[in-house]
Amino acid sequence: MTATVPVGTRAAAAPRWYALSPDQTAAQLGVDPTAGLPAATAAQRLSQNGPNALPAEQPPPGWRRFLAQYAAYMQIILVIAGVLSLAIGQWSTGAVLLLLTVFNAAVGMRQEGKAESAMNALKSMTKREARVRRDGVEATVPAEEVVVGDLVLLAAGDDVAADGRIIAASSLDIDESALTGESSPASKLPDTLEDKDMGPGDQRNMAFMNTPVTHGSGVMLVTATGADAQIGRIAGMLAATKKQQTPLTKQLNVLTLWIGAAALFTMVVMFVLGLQRGQSATSLFIAAIALAIAAIPTALPTVLQVILSAGAKTLAAENAIVKELGSVETLGSTSAINSDKTGTLTMNQMTVVEVLDAENRYTVSGIGYGLEGSIHHAVGSETSIEQAILPLLLASDSTLVDGKVVGDPTEGAMLVLGAKAGLDIDGTRERFPRLATLPFDPTYKLMATFNQATDAAGRDVVRCFVKGAAPAVMGRTASGWVQGRDVALTDELRHRTQAAMDRMAGEGLRVMAGAFRDLDPATFDPAGDLLGYVTDLKVTCVIGMVDPPRDESRQAVADAHAAHIRVRMITGDDVNTGAAIAKKLGIEGEAILGTDFAAMSEQERLARVDSIGVVGRVAPEHKVLLVETLRKKGDVVAMTGDGVNDAPAIKAADIGIAMGSGTQVSKNASRMILSDDNFATIIKAVERGRMVFDNLNKFVRFVIIELVAYVITFLGASILNIAAGQPFTPSQILYINFFVNAPLGVALGMDKEASGLMQRWPRPRTASIMTPGLLITSGLVGLYMAVTTLLLIQYGTTERGGAAVGSSMGVTAFSLMIVVAAYQARSVTTGALRMETFDNPKLNWTVLVEVVLAVLITQLELMRRIFDTVAIGMPEWALSLAPAVLLFFVWELGKLVARRRSPHPAGRHHDG
Repeated sequence: MTATVPVGTRAAAAPRWYALSPDQTAAQLGVDPTAGLPAATAAQRLSQNGPNALPAEQPPPGWRRFLAQYAAYMQIILVIAGVLSLAIGQWSTGAVLLLLTVFNAAVGMRQEGKAESAMNALKSMTKREARVRRDGVEATVPAEEVVVGDLVLLAAGDDVAADGRIIAASSLDIDESALTGESSPASKLPDTLEDKDMGPGDQRNMAFMNTPVTHGSGVMLVTATGADAQIGRIAGMLAATKKQQTPLTKQLNVLTLWIGAAALFTMVVMFVLGLQRGQSATSLFIAAIALAIAAIPTALPTVLQVILSAGAKTLAAENAIVKELGSVETLGSTSAINSDKTGTLTMNQMTVVEVLDAENRYTVSGIGYGLEGSIHHAVGSETSIEQAILPLLLASDSTLVDGKVVGDPTEGAMLVLGAKAGLDIDGTRERFPRLATLPFDPTYKLMATFNQATDAAGRDVVRCFVKGAAPAVMGRTASGWVQGRDVALTDELRHRTQAAMDRMAGEGLRVMAGAFRDLDPATFDPAGDLLGYVTDLKVTCVIGMVDPPRDESRQAVADAHAAHIRVRMITGDDVNTGAAIAKKLGIEGEAILGTDFAAMSEQERLARVDSIGVVGRVAPEHKVLLVETLRKKGDVVAMTGDGVNDAPAIKAADIGIAMGSGTQVSKNASRMILSDDNFATIIKAVERGRMVFDNLNKFVRFVIIELVAYVITFLGASILNIAAGQPFTPSQILYINFFVNAPLGVALGMDKEASGLMQRWPRPRTASIMTPGLLITSGLVGLYMAVTTLLLIQYGTTERGGAAVGSSMGVTAFSLMIVVAAYQARSVTTGALRMETFDNPKLNWTVLVEVVLAVLITQLELMRRIFDTVAIGMPEWALSLAPAVLLFFVWELGKLVARRRSPHPAGRHHDG
C-alpha cells in the first residue's frame, strides 16, 4: 500500500483526520488497519521524522544570562560611572559601583533560574511506553519510537502515546481535561465526523498525546507525533509566547531614562561652566562621577528586592508561591482575572446534588469525593433512597479506596452518594453477583449489568441494572418504581420528569438515571445481544450531578468585584454548563464559544470583551487571544489554570497563576503557584500585592524626591560655583544612598496596609508613576532641599571655618531632610500630623538610627575619614537640623492646599 500523504514531511498540511473514515485514514497513512506497519517501514519513518518527542528548549549559558542583566538602563549607567571612576583614579568609588552591578546581576540571574523550562516539562511528560501492532504482531515499544501510521492499542490505565484516529472502540473513555478543560472523560467512537473545523474537545473519534485512558479499550492509527501533536502545538505556542515585563519595571525603566537625561544635562552644564572657570578636567570628571552616583538610584534595585522578597515570603505563608519577585507588585495592579473553571473555581470532583424518583425528591449536601454530607428529603413520603440508587452502584466498575475514587469520575460520584446513604457498597455488590456486563457506549449512552437476584416472591431472577444519560434510560422505560412497587408512567409523570430533567440541565447539572428489570434465568443468554434485554425498564431515580463550585469561590468572586477586578470563566466545558456555574459564583456577562470569540475581528473583540463573562469550549489559542485582547484594552491580566492547554495563556498573561496540583507544564509557565488550588487565595494574593505595590509607590516617591534634590543641588552648585560645583563627594553620596536612603526605603516597603486598599480601582496599565502630584511635590521639595543645602554649604565654607565644615553641614542637613521625606512620602495628600504617621515601628526605629548616624558622621573619627567630613559643633548641628524641621511644616501646608484643590473621586483614590 502506498501513502498518499508525505508522512516523512512534517511541514505538510494535515488533513482533517476526524472527517475521514477508518479505511480512508489507513489509506492516507499507508498502513494495513489490521496488521499495522511493517517494522522496516516504521524504522524508516522514525529515521525520517525523528523521535516522537518534543524539542528540548536549550537554555542560554550562564555567562550569557549574566551579561543579559546588564541590558538594564540602570546597570549601563552604573557601569559607565564605575569605569570612569577607575579611569580618573577614584579606585574605591569605581570598585563599589562595579561590585554593585555584579550584585544586581547575580540577584536577577537567581530569580530567572528558579523557573524550569515549560517545554522541557512537556517533553518529560512523554516518557512512557506504547503497545503497537507491527507486521501483525503486538509489541511494547518506547513512546519515542511511535511513528505516524502506527497501529496503537489502547486500554484503561494507558497514556496515549501520540495523536491518532480511533478506528475501534469498546466503552473507550479518555480523560482530556489537561488538554481541553473538559471536567468529564471524553467517550470515544470510531464514527466519521462532519468535515468542518472542530476543536480537540469535539473530535470524539480522535485521541491525543499525553491523555490517560480511564475506561474501556480501543485501537487508533497514529496521525501526528512529537511537535505535530496537539501537545506539540502547545509547546510551540509556549516557545513563541514571551513573558511580559511587569508594570512597575516598565515605569522604572522610563524613570531611569528621564533621570539619566537630567543628569547628563547637568553634567554638560557643569563641564561648560567649569572649563570656563579654568577647572581641570580631572576635577570636573570627579564631580560628574559624583553626580552620576547621586542621580542614579543605586540603592533602588537592592531595596526593591528586599521589599518584594518580604512580600513573596508573606504570600507563601498564604499558599501563594511566587516564582518571580516582580510578580508580587504585578498582583497589585491586576484588573482582570481569567480563571479556568475545572479545578480552580470548582472542585474537579463530580458530586450528586439531587435525586428524584416518581414520588420523592432528595437533596444531597457535601462536595467532591469527601464522604461528609447527608441526604435531605425535600418532597414526598419516603425517607430512604437505598433502593432508588441501587442501579447506580451495581452498574458500575469503579471503587472507593480509602476515600478516593478508582475509576470513572461519574461513577465515583454515584459511589459517594451510596456512602452518604449509608450503603455498604462492597457488601451490596456481593449480594448481587454479576453474570454479564453491557459496557457503556456513546451510541446508546448507558451501561448495564446482569446480576443474580431474588424477586419479591422469592424466585431466582437475572436482574438487569442500568445507569446512563437520563434521556437514553427514559427512552427504554415502561414504568416507575418506588420502594418495591410499580408506578404507572403516565403522560403527566413523563411530562413532570422531563421538566425536572430540563430544569437540572439548565442549572448546569449532568442528568443521569437508574433503572432495572427482571429477566427469566432460563431464557437469559449472557453471550447474546445484551442491549436487546435493556427494554421495558423500571426507572428508579433521576439524579443531577455537577462539578461543584468551591465554597470559597463565590465570596472570592464578590471580593474581586468589590476591588473592581473583573472575573471571567474560561472553560473547555459546554457553554451552558459554564454559564450555570458562573451564575452560582456571581460571574456576570454573556457566555460565548471560544471559536465565536476567535472569529470576531479585532475591533469587535475589543468592543465586546467587556460584556463577556464566560468563554466555553476554548482551545489554547483562544485563551491567549483573550489575554491579548484584554491587555490591548489596558487591563493587567491574571490567568489561572492547571492543564497543559492553559500553559500558553498563563505565560502570556501579566501574572500567570498555576494550581499546585496541576500539570508541571502549567506550573513552569506560571509566575505564581497556588499550593491549595483555591481561587480565593488569588484574591488574598491580590490584596497582598496591592499592599506591596502601594508601599513600593511610597518608596519610589521617596526616591524621586531625593533624586530631584540631588540634581538641583549639583546644578545649582555648578551655576553658582558653590563647593567648586561638587556639593557632595562620591563617598558622601554612597553614605546617603546606602546608609540613609536604603534603610528608610526598606522600612517604607514594610509599611502597614492602607485603609480601603481593596476598595480602590486597580491602577491602569498606562498610569505613570510620575503623577502630577508627585511631579509638583518632588519639584518643590527637591528645590527646597537643594536651596537649603547649598546655603548651608556656602555659609559653612565662608563663615564657619572652610569647605570641609560646609560640606559636613550640607550632608548632615540633607540626611535629616531625607528622614522627614520618609514620613511625608507615605502619602501625597494625607497629613503627617496624626498618630497614624507613627504606626510603622520599623520606620520609627530606622529614623532613630538615622538621627544617631547624622550625629556620628561628623563626631566619630572613623566615619569622618570614610565619608570626608569634619567635626562640627552644636550651633552648626542646630543649623543643619533647622531646614528639616521647617520642611516638615511647609510640606504639611502644601498637603493641605492639595487636599482642598484636588479632591479624588470617591472609590478611585490612588495615593500618589
